[in-house]
Amino acid sequence: MQEYKLFINGEWTGSSSGEMFEDINPATLELIGKLHKGNKEDVKNAVDAAQDSFDAWSSKPAPQRAQIVFRAARMLEVRKEELSRLMTMEMGKVLKEARGDVQEAIDMAFYAAGEGRRLTGETTPSELPDKFCMTLRRPIGVVGLITPWNFPIAIPAWKIMPALVAGNTLVFKPASDTPILSIELVKILKEAGLPNGVLNLVTGEGKTVGSEIVHNRKIRAVSFTGSLETGKWILAEAARDMKKVSLELGGKNPIIVMDDADINLAIDGIVWGAFGTTGQRCTAASRVIVHEKILPDLLERLIGRTKKLKVGNGLHEDIDIGPVINDSQIRKIAKYVDIGKNEGAKLVLGGNIIKPLPGYFFEPTIFTDVSPDMRIAQEEIFGPVVSLIRVQDIDEAIHIANSVEYGLSSSIYTGNMRYAFKAIEKIDTGITYINASTIGAEIHLPFGGIKSTGNGTREGGTTAIEEFTELKTVYFDYSGKLQKAQIDIE
Repeated sequence: MQEYKLFINGEWTGSSSGEMFEDINPATLELIGKLHKGNKEDVKNAVDAAQDSFDAWSSKPAPQRAQIVFRAARMLEVRKEELSRLMTMEMGKVLKEARGDVQEAIDMAFYAAGEGRRLTGETTPSELPDKFCMTLRRPIGVVGLITPWNFPIAIPAWKIMPALVAGNTLVFKPASDTPILSIELVKILKEAGLPNGVLNLVTGEGKTVGSEIVHNRKIRAVSFTGSLETGKWILAEAARDMKKVSLELGGKNPIIVMDDADINLAIDGIVWGAFGTTGQRCTAASRVIVHEKILPDLLERLIGRTKKLKVGNGLHEDIDIGPVINDSQIRKIAKYVDIGKNEGAKLVLGGNIIKPLPGYFFEPTIFTDVSPDMRIAQEEIFGPVVSLIRVQDIDEAIHIANSVEYGLSSSIYTGNMRYAFKAIEKIDTGITYINASTIGAEIHLPFGGIKSTGNGTREGGTTAIEEFTELKTVYFDYSGKLQKAQIDIE
């Protein structure tokens, strides 16, 4: 059984506590690795290493930093299939989705490396003569990264690659359910030539490792993807030291299907959005808001399509849906099914743990007769459960779409341009898809949401660099005399 250590100052080292924890395959419940459980002392050592390496790393020209990320991208390409299979074993998502997860990391590495020759600021005229004005971007310093289990290499890459290119040094805590993929990513970056101390990895519990990352005063920024409650706690605690915080906290994403929609196309999007990654995406389509004229037809076709989905070990190419991540999550999903039934929603398909299979498998589940105020229509379930809600028109559909506390992704299926543009204008989400599912973010565009989904930051695209830099304004006065802005204007 392979043992995985912490990575601090360029070396693989055991945890200070000497404690270990296990990594379990959620499809088979087999042990796939043992990991060192870091603690606060380990985080402090990692922070010190990151701080000591900051001056040299941030002083290295950005194109040279980017060359290391370019090399890592090419190495990820070579190892794509190996990493994909490892991801399916560790996280459970089916192999074709695991390949997409690794490809997303590859794409982000190439994109972020390209930013090494830009890192652009802006120039603007001064209001005074013989004076030049510009802005530039500077690295923040030591940055803490805390990532979730559902995209175990893509989301770390979304954070690590732009943060490195921007000149920061990092302390990284991956999710305890899927740490091995993060360790493999760190190995690749080390092999690509990343200097010692620039990227440090500490595995362990949120209450110890995560807490120290948030509270350590040498860490100047924290980037977190995970639950709303944890995000609120991080934001409050980090505010004590005025840290820069980036949060992506989930969603309760709607698909609107209007009466003029291509129903088969809409069903494609619903099945992918609701049951892709076993519903374990922050962009999962957990609500389908359907015009009453087509609801009976859509429901019948959706049930028929969903019944054909194969559930099982994602290493088999013919499997459509893998396991959920762990026992706690499968019990949470089962609890929400009971809540939905007790609230009066009609369970028309699924709703059960699949007990003959050895892992954490749950049936694809469909509720209808769901009212917008039910808990299953308001709260993030993070499992293969979708609720169908009946509406009479586009205005009611948009009102219901906006009736939750989250605002990440949204979708509308329609052939009516007016409906499409009304959805773009009126739906309160950071992302809107027209005639596509709520899933499908591309790395060169901003990703994030509003309301309780986050705190206004965006990952991906040029906003990835904004997340990991500070903006500096520069005034260069070559007049040879004291000039006073506003006062010296005639």
